[in-house]
Amino acid sequence: MPKDNRNVCKPKTFEHIYNTYVKDIRRFLFFKTQDVDIAEDLLQDTFVKLWDNCSRVNYDTVKSYIYKIANNSFLNLKKHEKVVDKYQKDYKPVNSNESPEFIMLEKEFLEKLEATIASLPDRQREVFIMSRIEKKKYKEIAEELRISVKAVEKRMHQALLTMRSEIGNI
Repeated sequence: MPKDNRNVCKPKTFEHIYNTYVKDIRRFLFFKTQDVDIAEDLLQDTFVKLWDNCSRVNYDTVKSYIYKIANNSFLNLKKHEKVVDKYQKDYKPVNSNESPEFIMLEKEFLEKLEATIASLPDRQREVFIMSRIEKKKYKEIAEELRISVKAVEKRMHQALLTMRSEIGNI
């Protein structure tokens, strides 16, 4: 490719990159997930992230970059599934004398809570889950994510603002 067309942010260059690697990345993700729909979702996320970060990507390293994005997306998916599985295993409904209406409202609230958590941006969701579900301290989260405690606090604050606006005061 000529030197002037090596800017990943140019639509023609991006289209060329997409057409060159889309089949390989799709196969790679399908091999990892064994699910066509999940692989397609991760594939789209991969190229969206490439486009969002195109100004920081060197044309010569774009192949390794998109494989890295695809692999990280897969690993994040698996990490999220583990958290969901752990939460579901630990969750034991208490047999009580609650009314059917209360049980229905509680179920609706939990569904709304899960949907709201799922809709949080990746960084906020990760911090929120680590803090509120895994019960980790901000310092532990900062060390694990290799960010400052202030960054953890900011992400948690933003996540809580979103949660409060979507669900109410939780």
